[in-house]
Amino acid sequence: MTRRITRRQALGELLAGTAVIAAGCGTSSPLRPDPDGSTLRTTYQDPEGTGFLTPARGEPLRPRTELGGQARAVGLLATIAHVTDIHVLDAESPARVTFLDRLGPPFQSTFRPQETLTAQVLAGALQAIRALSPDAVIQGGDLIDNDQANELALALAVLKGGRARPGSGAPGYFGVQSPFDPDPFYYRPDLDAPRHPGLLQAATRGFTSPGVSSAWYPVLGDHDILVAGEIAPTAQTRELALGDEALWDLPPGLTTPPGLSAGRDATSGAGYSPDGPPSPGLVERFLQQALDGPKVRVPADPARRELNPGQAVGGLRAASRQPGTGPRLDYRTDIGPHVRALVLDLARREGGSGGLVHPGQPDWLAGELAAAGQRWILVISHQPLTSSEGGGRILQLLDRHPRVIAAISGHIHRNRILARPTPAGGYWLISTASLIDYPQQARALRVLATEDGGVAIETWMLDHVFPGELGTISRQLAYLDAQGGRPQGFAGDRLDRNVTLYRTGVRG
Repeated sequence: MTRRITRRQALGELLAGTAVIAAGCGTSSPLRPDPDGSTLRTTYQDPEGTGFLTPARGEPLRPRTELGGQARAVGLLATIAHVTDIHVLDAESPARVTFLDRLGPPFQSTFRPQETLTAQVLAGALQAIRALSPDAVIQGGDLIDNDQANELALALAVLKGGRARPGSGAPGYFGVQSPFDPDPFYYRPDLDAPRHPGLLQAATRGFTSPGVSSAWYPVLGDHDILVAGEIAPTAQTRELALGDEALWDLPPGLTTPPGLSAGRDATSGAGYSPDGPPSPGLVERFLQQALDGPKVRVPADPARRELNPGQAVGGLRAASRQPGTGPRLDYRTDIGPHVRALVLDLARREGGSGGLVHPGQPDWLAGELAAAGQRWILVISHQPLTSSEGGGRILQLLDRHPRVIAAISGHIHRNRILARPTPAGGYWLISTASLIDYPQQARALRVLATEDGGVAIETWMLDHVFPGELGTISRQLAYLDAQGGRPQGFAGDRLDRNVTLYRTGVRG
């Protein structure tokens, strides 16, 4: 019989099992991490398999020529940063469903050992992005985690720059990672290996964010408008969010239905969402059962009110100063005179984490493609088009257009780049890892004109560089997380990260 262990045990056993190795070979590195977070210069590795990350040599750009041969660059058209699946969260919220994590996959994202540090990791990513000096920053969706007003306020404060204040309820930390919680499941940094005494207090203290130095463009994700990225807010969830009773324990008799697993996209093999439970109906049923189980008293906070989609969309529009009206966050923007970005809102208002092409979007997109003229086109969404309901119709439009060069997305928390050849020339399907799971990276993209009339996209990963120890601790905990991005390969393969993507010029 397979032994099931808790996340706390997994962290402790990994560190205990490698302690002798670590002591014998050392975990220090002669390299220092690049202060600007560029993985072209340095990256992080675990060369001895000790469970400890150390700086290592960077990964230079490698050519990918599936859509065109290598050609000399003759001009810089745009520099862009893509940061997605940030999941700034209220780790003390009584509306969170952390108890579901005990059931294992596909519920493993409802608790993470590094979850108190999401705002600091975002600030660290913005510091790296500032060093890049991009023309535009794409905030790719799932900016927040649980559709709460205080989460959005905190995330927008970090993006704006200046003082940001994590924490909710009373001063200090009152959540599942508290040292007074005797539960054998949750990792408690004050007591459990790897020990970080005082981490929870430090995580809830205010800090100064560098903010975004460039224009930024929001994309709507499922977690931005849905509880746990799955459930449309109800009277029940609103009451939980604003109340003083939290659900930490698994209700008696609650088990995963037989045969349940996260769905996979038939095209890419990775279109499922690792950042939310599999169906809103299932979560609602579990939540109803949990309400009959034991609860823990926590300080209430009226700032935890849940948002409706209009409030979330309006908040993102106002903070990013992007024009537009209407219920969906669909829009176009030009990044310099030669590159146009078309942003699609695929979030389901009725519930569910998967992407959905809404009525009218194909016609809107067709008109925008026709009006783009001689600009190169990037199509940006939170969920990948290949795994979204109705995404095939959008892909057909892009397949026919000769100036589409990339479809950029997040949602799957994975670095991945696939070529999509088409008679019109083809384009690249580019996915960026999340900031919540290892490897906690953003992506730089530099669009270059080439001498053959085509384009090259130089793209590489950016590590977050929050000052002090909190960013380093978050990355290390994310790496050690036995249910997180390391065992699931979210860093991607070598050719999913630092590469030059060539695409030939328009034919005819």
